[in-house]
Amino acid sequence: MPEGPELHLASRFVNEACGGLVFGGCVEKSPISRNPEVPFESSAYRISASARGKELRLTLSPLPGAQPPQEPLALVFRFGMSGSFQLVPRDMLPPHAHLRFYTAPPGPRLALCFVDIRRFGHWDLGGEWQPGRGPCVLLEYEQFRENVLQNLADKAFDRPICEALLDQRFFNGIGNYLRAEILYRLRIPPFEKARTVLEALQQRRPSPALTLSQKIRAKLQNPDLLELCHSVSKEVVQLGGKGYGPEIGEEDFAAFRAWLRCYGMPGMSSLQDRHGRTIWFQGDPGPLAPKGGKSHKKKSKGLQQGPEDRTEDPPPPSKAPSRTRRARRGLPEQTTAQQPKGTSLQQDPEAPPVTEKGRGGGNLVLSDTTDPKDEA
Repeated sequence: MPEGPELHLASRFVNEACGGLVFGGCVEKSPISRNPEVPFESSAYRISASARGKELRLTLSPLPGAQPPQEPLALVFRFGMSGSFQLVPRDMLPPHAHLRFYTAPPGPRLALCFVDIRRFGHWDLGGEWQPGRGPCVLLEYEQFRENVLQNLADKAFDRPICEALLDQRFFNGIGNYLRAEILYRLRIPPFEKARTVLEALQQRRPSPALTLSQKIRAKLQNPDLLELCHSVSKEVVQLGGKGYGPEIGEEDFAAFRAWLRCYGMPGMSSLQDRHGRTIWFQGDPGPLAPKGGKSHKKKSKGLQQGPEDRTEDPPPPSKAPSRTRRARRGLPEQTTAQQPKGTSLQQDPEAPPVTEKGRGGGNLVLSDTTDPKDEA
C-alpha cells in the first residue's frame, strides 16, 4: 500500500503533470463512492499538491476573473490500500476513478482522477492534516525525532518495535515494507520492546572531541533507527517512477523490487503481529513474538511475485462459512456492511484491521487497527 514515499511522489506527479494545465467546471464524484461530495465549481482553476506523511493535500485555486467567484478549496487524501492519481484523456476514464477534475477548453480535454480499486481511500474537505498524526518522517525529520524521544513513556512503546513503527502519531509515513527494511538494516528483532530500542537513542551523543566532519561521517556510517526512518524513505523517493506494482510499469516495479532487501524476499522469515500484519525479518524475532506464532521462511522458488504479494498482507483465512456452504445451510450471504470494522485509531489506517497503487499515484492510524472512516 502507499506509504510516505509514495504520497510524496504522488504530490510531485500532480504538480509536474498539472502545473501547466487549467481546469474548469465541477468536480465530479463517482456515485458509488461513500466519500463526501466536493462542492467546487469554477470556469478556470489550477491544481497543486503537497504531502505530509501518509496524507496528500490537493489545492484548487481559481484564476483571477473565474466564474462563479470561488475561494480556493483544499482536500486532504489518504490513499488506503490502492489509491493513486492518474491524468488521462477525458473520454478514457480508468475504472474506479472515484473523483475527477476536468481541464477547461481549449486544448485536449484531460481528467485528473483519484483512482482507488479497493475503495479504502478517503478525502476530507477543508485541507487540514488529520489531527493526531506526528511530524512527517521525510520532510520534518528533526520534529519527528523529538516527538518520538520526548514521548517514550507512551504505552505505544510497550509494544514490539515492529508494531510501534506503524503508529502514525509517532511514525507518520512508515508502513509495512518500510518497517521491515529499516529493522533488517539494523538487525533489530521485530518483536523487541520498542522502548528498549529507542531509549538507547536518548543517550547517544557524539564525542565532543570529534570535528564536525567526523561527526557527520560517523552519523552516516552508523545511523540509528530514527535516522533510517528518514533516509530509507528518501531512498524510495529517489527511485522515482510512478509506482511499485507491475500494472504501473515493469520498469518502475523492477527498480523497487531490486531495492528491497527484506520485505517479501527469499530467505526471510515472517510472522503476523497482533493485528494480522505480516512482518518480514531475518534471525530471532525477539522476546515479544506472539506465543504460538509460527514463523514462515520465504523460499527462493517463486521469486517472481505478483503485485498483491508484495504490496499487502493477505487477510487470514475467513472463519465464516463459504458462499456455497451458506447456501447449503440456508444461511443469508454476508454483505460488506455486515462485516466487522476495526475501531482503534492506533494503527496504520490504510490497512484493513486483519491484514499499497503507487508512488506516482496515502489514512489515520495512529497504530495497527483501523478507523472505519479511513476504510470507507
